[in-house]
Amino acid sequence: MDTEINKVAAKLSLLPLLTFVGLFLGAGLYLQSQGVEYAFYQLPAPVAILPAILIAFIVNRKTINESVNTFIKGAGHSNIITMCLIYLLAGAFSTVAAATGGVDAVVNAGLSLVPPAFLLPGLFLISAVISTAMGTSMGTIGAIGPIAYALSIKTGMDPALVAGTVVSGAMFGDNLSIISDTTIAATRTQGCEMKDKFKENLKIALPAAVLTVLLLSFLTPEPELIESQDYDLFLTLPYFFILVLAVMGLNVFVVLFSGIIFAGFMGFLGDYQGSAFISDVYKGFSSMQEIFLLSMFIGGLSEFIRVNGGLGYLASKIQKATSLVAKWNRKVADQLGIAALVLTSNLCIANNTVSIIVAGPVAKKLASDGNIEGKRSASLLDIFACVMQGSLPYGAQALLLGATFSISPWQVATSSYYCFILGFTAIAIICFYRRAN
Repeated sequence: MDTEINKVAAKLSLLPLLTFVGLFLGAGLYLQSQGVEYAFYQLPAPVAILPAILIAFIVNRKTINESVNTFIKGAGHSNIITMCLIYLLAGAFSTVAAATGGVDAVVNAGLSLVPPAFLLPGLFLISAVISTAMGTSMGTIGAIGPIAYALSIKTGMDPALVAGTVVSGAMFGDNLSIISDTTIAATRTQGCEMKDKFKENLKIALPAAVLTVLLLSFLTPEPELIESQDYDLFLTLPYFFILVLAVMGLNVFVVLFSGIIFAGFMGFLGDYQGSAFISDVYKGFSSMQEIFLLSMFIGGLSEFIRVNGGLGYLASKIQKATSLVAKWNRKVADQLGIAALVLTSNLCIANNTVSIIVAGPVAKKLASDGNIEGKRSASLLDIFACVMQGSLPYGAQALLLGATFSISPWQVATSSYYCFILGFTAIAIICFYRRAN
């Protein structure tokens, strides 16, 4: 009898999460049907999750004080707070580095180095470098999109192919960057170091990137001259500075704080003022407000699911679905389960960071059951979230580039070849590289 009651409690504990996903997805689909731009981003996620939290309090069947304590325990978990603090520092660094001219310098430096016959692969690599440096695919698309559109007009290349190339490079960097919110969420939920996740991630992303470059080289039309503007190479240094520090294994707080100071110092060598530095640091903090709040709210919601057995129940269902593969190799089955979990989550939510935060606790359980190291589970979460995000016609990336190029977001999404290649590469490595961590 107690077992049946526990099963019911476990199932009910998932109801709030399903409510959040359903509300967020439903609002996006409805607004999209009404022709609203960026439909899936009109309802802020921290607001969409509030009804779910209310339902969690109701189905918890505890006193108000006990439920509040459960929620606060989850929201205040050390991993959640650490994640939120990293978000703030990452936002500050990105804003200061961009304000001092770092983004423009990286873009123009890349364009000046691209041979005309290497146009599409070069555009992919430039987008990848900028996204890795900035830690945001949307910021990269905002910087590169207008330039790429002008190039497509001048060269007569298929605009969908050019837009898809930009998305591809942007998702490569978003997936790998140590200051990307997806990396922060993946490493914190799986309990691993960023440098370890970066190295593990690179084993899968690099082969996929090489295959993408080869494909784009084949698809590049007749050579055209590329015009680039002057740039200051020194302004690109803050991005490489934090990348080197991160790979060296320094504490992420030290890396990001040092990067903020270094980016500000490089700006001070020019005409960047101290007052602007202070303002931009705070502006960077503010840019992370939505994901900061959502992380805390989902942390609290996840604690309700955990204490009522929902995580174990969901993990068991995923393991049951992959049972045939498990007969061959349990570790492979659980890795595919993690992939399916985050793909489904991102399909519903259309936000790779949020999908990682939602799927993270269950992925951690699957990784533990399958004896999969945290760096591998974190890598898989980030990879497959980016695969789905870059392939979604209603994702922010496709919507923004669709508007920039005046084409359908569907054309953008179906031309994001790196995302498809990354997905197939990751599955192949999971299935056939049995010595995977």
